[in-house]
Amino acid sequence: MNIALYFAKRYLRSKKTINAVNIISGISVVGVLVSSASLIVILSFYNGLEKLIFSMYSAFTPELRIEPQEGKGFVVDSILANRLKQRPDVRTYREVLQERVLLRYGDAQYIATLKGTTSDRALQSMDTLLQDGRFLLQLGEDNYAVMGARVQGTLGISLQDESRRIEVFSPRKGAKASINPAEDFTMRTIRPAGVLEYQQEFDDLLIVPMAFAREVLSEFTQVSAIEINLTPESKISTVQQQLTQLMGTGFVVKNREQQNPTLYKIVRTEKWAVFIIVAFIGIIAIFNIVGSLSMLVIDKKKDISVLMGLGASNQLIRRIFFFEGLLISLIGCVTGLVLGFLFCLSQQAFGWIHFGDADNLVTDIYPVDIRPADFLLVFLTVFLISALVSLVSSRLSVKQTVRLS
Repeated sequence: MNIALYFAKRYLRSKKTINAVNIISGISVVGVLVSSASLIVILSFYNGLEKLIFSMYSAFTPELRIEPQEGKGFVVDSILANRLKQRPDVRTYREVLQERVLLRYGDAQYIATLKGTTSDRALQSMDTLLQDGRFLLQLGEDNYAVMGARVQGTLGISLQDESRRIEVFSPRKGAKASINPAEDFTMRTIRPAGVLEYQQEFDDLLIVPMAFAREVLSEFTQVSAIEINLTPESKISTVQQQLTQLMGTGFVVKNREQQNPTLYKIVRTEKWAVFIIVAFIGIIAIFNIVGSLSMLVIDKKKDISVLMGLGASNQLIRRIFFFEGLLISLIGCVTGLVLGFLFCLSQQAFGWIHFGDADNLVTDIYPVDIRPADFLLVFLTVFLISALVSLVSSRLSVKQTVRLS
């Protein structure tokens, strides 16, 4: 039987002669409770935002992208293309040609990124990414374009006006200086079909059929990249290593995080920055244990004298109040975790908290993603800080009380 823990539990439940001890202990429990619940709620809400942002990004971004190590493009021969397409773990395969171009619509002009792509099944299911129109690149012999929100807003493009087209300009390859500057550019027109949801990574895109992009850019052999999506049962890291070996040293195979490391870094940095701030507030709340233990030691001064008279060592007395501090913090922590969990469940079920009046958002309900690892992280954080504070406080309080006794 652990005598120190037994006395600590008795002291926690017993009535104190000094009423202030009960109040300070209650404040300590509530402080730890609120900080623990806040940490779980904030982490779960940031997990939901992270999941929402990455799902929007992932819906348009391929799981793997093959790019040249140097230069803007490379030639894809039929043998390599067939080897990639026939792999059992490859679900979709498309070739991409990208370059900066000048767009003109009426009197408005904008420099955008032209993205020509071959058609596949994945492109046919991207209507959910649009805020207006439909995801259509070709119908019969007519070419269509899908644009980013910034392109549409800057040029003032109307999808309902079928008489007007987007003019796409690109410098003509090998063109020599001429009297008429227009002769130095290749110009093609294309009909707008849809507008992507607002997202910074895709706002300046103009997505067109590969044949149209080749005509505008006068590039009929090379591609900028190969985009690949895998079957659900495939492991991305394993396939990435295999494709890296297959392509050789002249190419780099990037997963989604490597394609846009800034986005992933920003989202995760914000989450942990807020966690550290709230955890610091929790540390301040945990320091209430110092006052609680100091008052409790004063209240139990006679009991300490009796225990020492019966042969209890200073170490046993310190352990009693160390466990007392741990119990106070753990009760608050576990209760806070339970309340935070219930609050997150209620948000998932009923959507109490909304983003506000924002028509362009994908959802107006704050997303929540509950992860067991967060509960373990919060519990260990509170436990370690509480153990350190209780250890120091119990040593100092008991040392002074024993000396006076």
